[in-house]
Amino acid sequence: MKKLLSLLILFLFTLTQELMAQCAMCRATVENNVSNGEAGIANGLNIGILYLFATPYLVIAIIGYLWYRQSKKQKVKINIKDRIVS
Repeated sequence: MKKLLSLLILFLFTLTQELMAQCAMCRATVENNVSNGEAGIANGLNIGILYLFATPYLVIAIIGYLWYRQSKKQKVKINIKDRIVS
């Protein structure tokens, strides 16, 4: 579990640098296309922004679920050990 979490965090940090570098390029492209009367790229960019907005919450929810499931398994193991000892 610790290995998976470490790999996930490392993976997220490596992606962050690439995603931040695109901001100025995207904005310039959208401004150029909107000034030329094309709004299609702006709509695609809005969907991309929503995707990037939702991804961290999804990752946190998955980690929280895995943590909850792991703690529930440990609690069951502890209860079984207590019953055996008693």
